[in-house]
Amino acid sequence: MVTLEPWRAQRGPQLEAIRKHWVDELFYGGAVAGGKSDYLLGDFAQDVPQPWGAHWHGILFRKTHPQLEELIARSQVIYPPWFPGVQWQEGKTTWVWPNGATLKMRHLESTTDWMNYWGHQYTWIGWDELPLWPDMSAYIKLKARLRSAYEIPNKRIRSSGNPGGPGHATVKKYFRIDEYPLGGEVFEEGGATRLFVRARLRDNQILLKADRGYEERLKGLGSPELVRAWLEGDWNVVAGAFFPEFSDKHHIIKPFEIPDHWTRIRGGDWGSAKPFWIGWAAVSDGSIEHVPRGALVIYREWYGWNGEPNVGCRKTAQEVAEGIREMERGEKMSDEVLDPAAFARDGGPSIAERMDLNWRRADNSRVAKVGAMGGWDQVRARLKGDEDGPQLVIFSNCPHLIRTLPALQHDVKKPEDADTQGEDHPPDGLRYICMSRPYIRDKPKDQPRKWPTDMTINEMIKRQTAKRLSES
Repeated sequence: MVTLEPWRAQRGPQLEAIRKHWVDELFYGGAVAGGKSDYLLGDFAQDVPQPWGAHWHGILFRKTHPQLEELIARSQVIYPPWFPGVQWQEGKTTWVWPNGATLKMRHLESTTDWMNYWGHQYTWIGWDELPLWPDMSAYIKLKARLRSAYEIPNKRIRSSGNPGGPGHATVKKYFRIDEYPLGGEVFEEGGATRLFVRARLRDNQILLKADRGYEERLKGLGSPELVRAWLEGDWNVVAGAFFPEFSDKHHIIKPFEIPDHWTRIRGGDWGSAKPFWIGWAAVSDGSIEHVPRGALVIYREWYGWNGEPNVGCRKTAQEVAEGIREMERGEKMSDEVLDPAAFARDGGPSIAERMDLNWRRADNSRVAKVGAMGGWDQVRARLKGDEDGPQLVIFSNCPHLIRTLPALQHDVKKPEDADTQGEDHPPDGLRYICMSRPYIRDKPKDQPRKWPTDMTINEMIKRQTAKRLSES
């Protein structure tokens, strides 16, 4: 019979994160099996024995109920040996300690489920696998529930997660993982301190000793990039990416002056409460080195957000149209395609009509149908390119398309489609552009003058009359 012992944090990142109880918001993220769920359970429980234990109340979220069941099962292994007398209340899915401390364990699936907790107050809030939520709106709103009528130090929010998932880019930005990829740097934003602690598989020595073949099995389950994300917790690799073909090296280029004669296309994905994206593309005629003939060049973008991923800036159609005209001053568009939803009428002029531009309804085909490629297939084919190189390149001054395209995830219920709950507005706009049937326009050749400049009108008429008579 195995005797269970009280849980203790493992040396390394897990112990480092446990000890940073003074940081307001901490994200413990990285490799699979890095001990992240254990960390969350341990971080809450370390304050149960404190004098304020009767007022120490926490809530720990998973996105779905099946995921929550797994977390509950793990807590039932950890807590009883550590705290004799702790009780699990199945009907309330809540742990209750003898001194009155409590930990609720809940799932929060819908984007509006956070409202069920609006009147509550907690001294500890946890989010297990945070990138599985498509955005951080619930996380941010429930920050206001971190409060207590009692003077309790170290009230805090804790979260965990692997690279990938619909909210990958949002979490990466919020905890500045781009700036601090190795973690360990505390910074302050919005009046609160934040910290990212990076976990690697090798930090979970308990698992590796118990299952010595686990690491090798992981190495055989995906591409080298995906394995690196799983083993090292590398957030520059997006696990489960919808477009693994995308790479900074091949698809991002320095801006250059677009030749005047190139076909120019404007594409747009409309949004108000959600962001809108307007993108400008040109079709290469092959005259620019390293840009293959026929390649789409995304040379400008405008992202209508309020600075938070997946939250719009609420500009009106007229304001957006005015901005577009200002950006296009002196340019001539060959084609203008807009999100079909913007053409819907609800008792008045549509969004497209109110813009008063030359928009036409974009082809909204997403996945392949019999005899035709879907929009995502068009994007993928252009990313792959041909022997001359990729057929889609993006100027480096388009950060939002560059940020969201590689982070786009598969829809779990329809794998051939992209997850629409994520920040998909720039990729959707790009899809409309790819489906617009872009054509190549070559530079016009110099046309010889038909008539000598010294001929008079009468002489031109006589010459044309003589020509007709000779032909008759």
